[in-house]
Order: sequence, then C-alpha cells, then structure tokens
Amino acid sequence: MWLQVENLHPLFRFNVWVPCCARMQCLKHLPTGSKWTAIKLQSLRITVRPLTGTGTVTLAGIPCLQSSKSPVIAMIRNVSVTRFGRPEFLQCGQCLVHHCKSLSTSSGQADAIEQHRRRLRDWFSHESNEEEMRFGSFSIKNWRVDPMIVESSPEENRELTAQLGVYSHIEPKKSQIIKVDQVFTTACDESPVKNVLLYGMVGMGKTAVVNKLVVDWCDGKLSQFDIILPFSCVDLASQNKPTSLNKLISRKYAQLKTIVPQIGLGKQGNVLFVFTDLEQLRLDFRLSKTELCNDPNEPLPPNSLLVNLFRKYLLPDVNILVTTRPSAVDSIPSRYVDRYARICGFTDVEQQYLFFKNRLNTPGYDQVNENLMKMLYKNLQRQSQMTSDCFLPSYCWIICATLHFLHFTTANMPIQTLTGLYTSFLRLNFGGQILDASYQQDISIVRFVAKTVGKLAYEGIEKKKTLFSEEDLQRCFELDTKTEEELNQLTAFQIDVLGFFMSPIAQHNSDPLLRFTIPAMQEYMAALYIVLGEKKSVLEKVGVVVSDTIGKASEDVTAILAIVSKLLPFRILTLVRLVNIFPRIFKTISAKSKKGIANTMVFEMFKQDDEFNSDVLEQINVSILGEEVEVNSTAGGERAGTQCFELFPTFMAGLLAQNNRLLLEQLGCTIKNITVREIATNLKKNLSNVTGKQLPPSEFMDLLFFLYELQNDTFAGEICKSFQSLNLSQVKMTPLKCFVITSIMNTSSHPIDEINLSLCDLNDDCLKILQTLLLRCRDLNLQFNNLGLGAWQEVSNLLMDPHCTVQNLWLCDNALSEAAVNCIGPAITHNRSVTQLSLLNTSLGDKGVKMLTPYIRDNTHLKDINLASNLISERTAMDLVEMIKTHPTLERVHLYLNEISDSGKQNLQALNREQDGVTVLASITDGSNISAYWSLILKNISQNTANRDKELVADYLTLFQNELTFSRGQTRNLWKKLKLLRVENGIENLLKQIKQED
Repeated sequence: MWLQVENLHPLFRFNVWVPCCARMQCLKHLPTGSKWTAIKLQSLRITVRPLTGTGTVTLAGIPCLQSSKSPVIAMIRNVSVTRFGRPEFLQCGQCLVHHCKSLSTSSGQADAIEQHRRRLRDWFSHESNEEEMRFGSFSIKNWRVDPMIVESSPEENRELTAQLGVYSHIEPKKSQIIKVDQVFTTACDESPVKNVLLYGMVGMGKTAVVNKLVVDWCDGKLSQFDIILPFSCVDLASQNKPTSLNKLISRKYAQLKTIVPQIGLGKQGNVLFVFTDLEQLRLDFRLSKTELCNDPNEPLPPNSLLVNLFRKYLLPDVNILVTTRPSAVDSIPSRYVDRYARICGFTDVEQQYLFFKNRLNTPGYDQVNENLMKMLYKNLQRQSQMTSDCFLPSYCWIICATLHFLHFTTANMPIQTLTGLYTSFLRLNFGGQILDASYQQDISIVRFVAKTVGKLAYEGIEKKKTLFSEEDLQRCFELDTKTEEELNQLTAFQIDVLGFFMSPIAQHNSDPLLRFTIPAMQEYMAALYIVLGEKKSVLEKVGVVVSDTIGKASEDVTAILAIVSKLLPFRILTLVRLVNIFPRIFKTISAKSKKGIANTMVFEMFKQDDEFNSDVLEQINVSILGEEVEVNSTAGGERAGTQCFELFPTFMAGLLAQNNRLLLEQLGCTIKNITVREIATNLKKNLSNVTGKQLPPSEFMDLLFFLYELQNDTFAGEICKSFQSLNLSQVKMTPLKCFVITSIMNTSSHPIDEINLSLCDLNDDCLKILQTLLLRCRDLNLQFNNLGLGAWQEVSNLLMDPHCTVQNLWLCDNALSEAAVNCIGPAITHNRSVTQLSLLNTSLGDKGVKMLTPYIRDNTHLKDINLASNLISERTAMDLVEMIKTHPTLERVHLYLNEISDSGKQNLQALNREQDGVTVLASITDGSNISAYWSLILKNISQNTANRDKELVADYLTLFQNELTFSRGQTRNLWKKLKLLRVENGIENLLKQIKQED
C-alpha cells in the first residue's frame, strides 16, 4: 500500500514514528530537496530515491506493510513535518486521512499481537527447574549458545544410522551451514521456502533452536513474520476430539481471539506455525486416510490439520517449521518439504568452551573459575574423548552441572546429590514422554531405557566391559521374541534415543562397537535397572504376574496356568500346579529379590580391586578436567586401565532417596515405599557387618558419599554410630566432600575418638564446613596441609569455641608465619581442652618461638608440646625450657631436629619431670613414641622432594642424619644401632639423589 502526502513544500522535513518493542523510536529525519523524495522502510531501515514529477511524497513499507491490515502499519502513530524548524502535523490530503481511518480500525490487532509477544517471551524465556536448581537464576539470553544447523536431505538422514542403527555424528560442510534466522530465506531466483523440517536426535538442541527463534521474534528481530504460533505435538496427540484450526489457536492463545479469523484466512501478513516433536503424531498423507480440508473452522483430528497445512490446501500462504527426531523424517513426503535442516550440536571446541564459560561463570569464585576454565579448555583442545562427546549440547549441560556440583558446593546450598543431577538430566531431556504415542501404549521412554539399555549396562559392569557389539544389543533387546509392531518401535528407539546414551566407535578390521558416551551413565542406568527390580529370574517374573492376578481376581488355577505357560516351559508346569502355596512362595521370592538388591549394593561397594583408586568424586573430576592421575607409591605402580564402576552402588543408594523417587515417578518409573523399606533393612544388616572393618581412606570417603546419596538421616545415623574414628588421610578435600562428611557424621551426635585429615589439601572453606564435626573430636590430625592464614583463623575459631573437645592436636608441616602465630596464639592461651599440641616442622624459627612463648606460658592445660624441626637455636631452646620449668601443667617438650649441639642435647636429656618439672626430648630417638614421628618425616621428605627447594631439603636431611649419628653413639642396644644405621644409609642415598638432580 502507498501512503501519499500532497502539497508538501520542498523545504519541509518529515518524521516517521514507529513503536518498536513497546517504545517509540524515530526511524528517520530527512530533509527534502528541490525534488520530492520517497522513503522506503525495509527491515527498519530507510532508503531514499528521487521521484518523477512533483507534488507527491510516497512512503512504502517493508513487505508486510503491503496489506492495509498490517500490524506494523497499524503501529504508525503519525507522520509529521518540520517547517522552518517548527513541527507541524499534516492535515491535508485525502489519502492520508483515509489511511488514518484504517489505522484506527486495526489498533486492537496491534495490541493483541503485542500482548502475544509479551506472553511468548515470558514463556519461552522461563528457566527450567533443572537449570535453576543447578545454576541458580540466570538470563537465557546471555547464556544461549546456538548449535550448528546445516542443510540436509532424507538420504543423509538415512546414512547417519548406518552403524548398528544408532545415530552417528558427521562433521558438517561449511557450505551447508545456515543460521537459525535464515532457514526460511532463499536466493532471489529460487522458489520461496514455506515448509521447513528441522530434525536431530534427543539432546541435540531442537528445543533451544525453537526457543531462540520465538524469543528473537518477540524482541523484533525476525521482521519477516508478523506473528509466530508455536504448538507442541505432545499436546496435540493428547487431543481426544476433533477441533478446528481457529479453535485450536483461540484455546492456546486466548489473547489472539479477536484476530484469529484473519489469521486463519491469511490476512494477517506472514504467519509462522511451529510444531515441535512431530514424532508424537502419526501423519498419513494418503487421500483415502486423511480428507482434504481448506476451512480453518472445520473440526479435524490434529494430525489431519497438520497434513492439510503441509499440503498447502489449508492456509496456503502460511509458513511451517516442524521439529522432529530422525525416525520421523520420512513421515512427511519430500514434495511437501521445501528445506530439510539438521541440527549438528556443538561441532567446534570454541562453541563447547563458550557454553561451559557462560554457565560456570559463578560470582564470588573468580580464582576457582579461572583455574577450572583453564583445565577444561586444555582438555578440550587435546581432542579428548570429552571433546567428541560434547557435540551434544545436553552432554555439555550435564558436564557443567557436574562441575558446578563438584566445585561450587557450599554449606548454604540446598541439598543436591549426584544421582539427583543425573535423574534431573533425564527429566530435562525426556520429561514424561512415552515410547510411541501412535500405538497408544503407555510405556515411558525412561522405563524402556531402564529395561533395555540398563540391562546392557549392568551386564557390562558384571563383566568389567565398556564396549558392546551388535550381538550384545540383540540379546538385551530380546529381538527374537518381538512382534512386528514391537520391532518397529525398537527401530525408532535405536535411531532417536539409543544414540543419546551410546556412541558408535570404529574398530580396525572388525565390526563397529558401541560405548556409553558418558561412562558414569553406564553405572547410572545399571543402578536404575537393579533398583527397579528389572533383574529377575523367570520364576520371579512368574511370581509377580501371578501375584497381581491373584490380587485382582480369584485363585483360579486355569487363569494362573494360562499366564504361567507363557513364561515357563511346559515341562515345569507340573511343579507350578501347587497353587495352594503360590502366595507364600511368591512372597518369599519377592523378599529375596529386595534382599538381593541390598547385597548387590554392598558387594559392589566393598569388593576388592587389584588397583588403587581415588575416591569416586575425585575420579569424576579427573575424567572431566583431564588431570593426570597421581600414582600412589604404596599401591604397586600405575593404575590399570580397566573401569572400576565405583559409582554403581552410589547411584543405587541415590535412586532410593525420596526426591529422586518423585522425579522417577514423573518419568514413569515407580519405586514403592515398601520396597525401599525392605531394601534399607537388608542394607543396614550388611553394612553393619562390613563397616566394622578398618576401611582405606578413599573407600571410607566413598561410604560416606554413599550414605549421603541415600538422603536418609535415620539410616545414616545408625550406621555412623559405629564410626569411632575417621581416617581420611590423603583424600583430597573439597568443600563438597567436607559438606558430605559433615552432613553424614552429624546425623549422630556421638563423640569421635580420632579424625585423621593429614595430606588432605585443607583450606579455610573446608575447615569452616567441618567445624561442627571437629568440635566433638578427641584426637585431630591436620598434618601436612600447608594451611594458609584463613585456615589458621578457622583453627583458632575451633580452639576458642567453648564446646571444643579436642585433646590431641597435630599441626605438623604447616608453615606458621608471624601473622599465623598472632592468629592462633590467643586461641592456644584460652583453649581449655588441648593437652598435647604438635607444631613439628612449622617453620617457627627463633622469632616464632619467642612470639609463641607468652601464649604457651598463659595456657594452663597443655601437658605436651612438640616444637621439633623448627630451626630453633640452642639459646632459644634453653630459654624456652627455663619457662617451661615453671609452667604449672607442661610436662614434656620435643626439641629434636633443631640446631642444638651435642653437649646441649646431653644437658637437655639430663632434665627430668621429678627434679626439673619438665622432660625434654632433644634427640629423635628419645622416648617411646618418637619413631612414629621420624618415620613419617622421612616418608614425607622422600615423596615431596621434587616440590621443595633442593638446598633446604639437603640441609634438613643432613640435620636428620646428625641426629641419628648422635643417637647411635648414645645407645648400647646393638639392634637399635643397626636400625639407626640402616636409616642413616637411606638418608645418605637420598642426599646423593638430590645432588645428582642438581
């Protein structure tokens, strides 16, 4: 339509005001020249061209402005001119008056569409529960990373399922790549694109693409469409009655009721219908099956409406975008599809990294973020297995969520578990979808996955197997017993869903094999298979079926045998005829099944492996970040390459938690309360027998994590009562692990004899989270943690707490700076529980000892203090001893491995408690308990030589050697002399090794 303004003077200026995104914007302010000009609005840009003739200015709109009913024209409020610097509104010209009348009649339409934009934006910008739970509140607009989209064809789709029927990944060509907003655009000489089919398997990003498309239109970025109408085929499939297209739109979008007739007749400009999850509808394009219809008011089944829309028999001018899974691509004949577009996920490392960076950019964790992103990016650049797996945006999500769980957990966070993360991951991708809506069978996809993929996963765990062949698939899917309809369902499942869990890998000179894309997913699915009770013998399956039959009907022998004959060979039926004892037998079978689940959990958790393993949380962290696994010298060399499957029992425990059972209920997987109670009872008996043994630190950490995943405080409290001591030495601590330890141990309030946290990389956050647990500990070992000033402040808070019960405190090999001494000194003075304090090798020196002496003097409870290996001079040592002689409670002080002469050592050794009020251990071999110290010192030096200053280590070892030589000269025990000589030789060899490295 042309807007003509007559009698306009050449010196006038004019403005065109158009409201965009709910605010008025001036599109252009141009002077007119000696000739009249025409203004053309195109994609919100102005172009100017001269006109032939005089007396007329013509304003032409973008393509959607060609109709008088255009919503954009309806939003033009005024056309004004400026005459000699003063604005004036045009009042003359019949064409202008006529157009203003049309605007007044269409203002209601504009308001309806604006309201539609706002509602769509709110809906499609809404964050899911999974996103909010894992990452907190965020802006989807800022976090979005668009997956790659390429032009495709049905033939290419068939090629992608060539290996084992599982959808594989093919790198797209650059020439094929298109952007989301370009799927409906073509070159000038091509026919227009009206119907677009966008496909990709589960987790590839179809929903994200649709969300972006809709939100962009709501923000005014897709000007080629006047209106977008999204529909879910899942909702349409649930429609029981036929309905018309207009009624469908009115019911879905009530705000558009007033303009629905115009939309239906194609008078509302360019309209885009979006239909997601087409596989949920069964379309039939045969005329004998689907009648023709061109009336948008005629009621039809939803699938018939879609067929007529695609045929262009109904609303031929509208645009249609359909998303579907690969198995349904051929459900629409190719002549009705103008463009096939395939979603390829994140094919580029930079895309993956941007996704991780956006979601892991947690405020307040700048240093953690920086280190984490460096390690993650380095692992991606290695082209590691994770790089190839992360082409699925969904897998990027679960990796981000796992890293967030591992690194950003605090004591103030809501309870989250690893099992809950994986269960939420399934709900995020599958919701309550059923296997095949068209067959009207209420089988949830997740339940079917648990029965089939879960069985494959469990068999792999039993056989320590991570690669699976076509024969393995056939056996687990039981292909020999399937009907034709079931085989069709299974084929679609393999194409659409199996590739989400498993990936094909090419083997040289052999058939292709499958593996679980995320290794932990194999353990999760195996756990789900067990907990749901899918692992049943034939007799157990019969028991369940017959028990249900008896419960619903009567104990009719014929009915029962008819059911049993389908499951058991005929020759066994003679045994089954003992119908009178059926209920008792089946009750026993059911109880054994639940007991078997508990036995499986305990066996898998505590089974002996030939290899040394870190705790499972550390293994997960290493698998994602690609860290080098440290080799423990006591474990007999490098780790083997086999999969340990240590998460399997932990996932089984987590699936029994109430929160996860509620999520599983939504996914069609029900675990009954009575089942959980019986499993817990059997589990408690088994755990009570096993936990009495002394577990290695990493296994003990796994046990605590197992109890944490179970989320049952009563159960955990009863198990924790047997833990009189906690040995977690060399377990690399994180806030998450500390949170797990505290959560579980605080389910019981019993006092703890000893907590060993040596060599655990503790920091102030860890100690703060562990505070409530440490307060009720008698012996606390914090050796070799390289505590910083913040951590020393937490130790000070611990000692200052009036509820502190710590009696023996080991702080060896943690450097005490001047600030740290001032921090912990007052706490030593005011503490009333600690009687034995070890500050061995804390780099005090003479200055630190002099600063610490007043605090020690004012303490009235200390009995034993260890200041060995602190570079203390003989003079300072003597002054300290003089103070201790008058101390009311101190009985013994350790001063070996300091700069004290042999004569000084002899003088100190001559002191005794009865005569001088103090016993001084001046030599490393003095006293009965010293061997534990010096063996630990020597072991620590030998393991950490590479990370320390070689010269300082050599000086320290020389001092150590001199101590041993002095002690060997003092003793008359031949056996002790030989033992000391052997240690001296070991130190000599270590010194030679250090000199050679220099």
